[in-house]
Amino acid sequence: MEDFPRMKRLPPYVFAEVNAIKMEARRRGEDIIDLGMGNPDQPTPRHIVDKLIEAASKGHNHRYSASKGITKLRVAISDWYKRRFDVDIDPETETIATIGAKEGLSHLVLATVRPGDVVLVPNPTYPIHSASVVIAGGNLVSIPLVPGRDFFDDLNRITEYVRPRPHMMIISFPHNPTTMVVDLDFFRRIVEFAKRNEVWVIHDFAYADLVFDGYVAPSFLQVPGAKEVGVELFSMSKSYNMPGWRVGFAVGNKRLIYALTRIKSYLDYGVFQPIQIASIIALNGPYDCVQQIVSTYKERRDALCRGLNNIGWRVEPPKGTMFVWARIPKKFRHLGSIEFSKMLIREAKVAVSPGIGFGEFGDEYVRFALVENVHRTNQAVRGLRKVMRQSPEELGYPPPH
Repeated sequence: MEDFPRMKRLPPYVFAEVNAIKMEARRRGEDIIDLGMGNPDQPTPRHIVDKLIEAASKGHNHRYSASKGITKLRVAISDWYKRRFDVDIDPETETIATIGAKEGLSHLVLATVRPGDVVLVPNPTYPIHSASVVIAGGNLVSIPLVPGRDFFDDLNRITEYVRPRPHMMIISFPHNPTTMVVDLDFFRRIVEFAKRNEVWVIHDFAYADLVFDGYVAPSFLQVPGAKEVGVELFSMSKSYNMPGWRVGFAVGNKRLIYALTRIKSYLDYGVFQPIQIASIIALNGPYDCVQQIVSTYKERRDALCRGLNNIGWRVEPPKGTMFVWARIPKKFRHLGSIEFSKMLIREAKVAVSPGIGFGEFGDEYVRFALVENVHRTNQAVRGLRKVMRQSPEELGYPPPH
């Protein structure tokens, strides 16, 4: 069979093995509680759905749309940034609607990264952040994002030695999968680094609203000079429970926005126009629906973290995202995250994401997605308790070395 070089560069999809075991168990009739994929399970707020239905009933909205997004949506995006972060965004030159943040990010990298360009990406990270570099032919360089290490020390040290000099950096805070959150000073240091080293910055801000315990996530663009070096992407998927709608946007540096606009003009005709119109209602509408969504995730977070700690699996409740990033209990850590995740499906009837799927520095962890109600979450904890009470040998595994 003919080789496809770009496909050969992509790493194996490590979640596939765990997903296969989960599906086999379900085909046998087993009730598997799936806390693996970060797929929001709640419906989109009613007023947004109603606007979609109204707009979809009008025939003139069925035509091709604009690949950069209709004007009123881009104005709504600009107004949203001004209200939320006091950041001025030009709706004509500094924003573009995207088919979700994932599409926008991957096509922006494709448009701006040349074969061999060095792109810095934290490790572990959301898979498209690293995969987009590979697809574009860039040279992916990992910056460890792990406890006990200074991110900026690693960043500066690696930058000093890597050749060619870095071209771009892709970051995302609140961070998936580690749930790490940062303050505005962190972004100030990123902007200083980017200017000093002439590096472009892409900040994936998908979890801007999903924050807890009084923490407020800053925008990268709040830092003076940030628009000179980078862009920020936002997704409607999490804040407004609109994952299947596939709509997001990028804002910031005019050159990068122009590059994304140019490549998208060849690739697509934009999001279905009624979805764009409904997104305007979401961005301009009441914020209480977002607060309710956040409250639901907080309730689930509290139930899961309380349950895990009660059974002896120590975790810190995250201040952001819709995930819990849990270090594998010490007695099972030698199994690695894939084998441990497979074991949880078989023994606890709980599916999680193995940490190595987000990069090699994630292999001592698994990621729980907060996508089940509190009742099901507590049921998952009961299954996990049975595993925690046993040793690796009792479950058919070798003991730790």
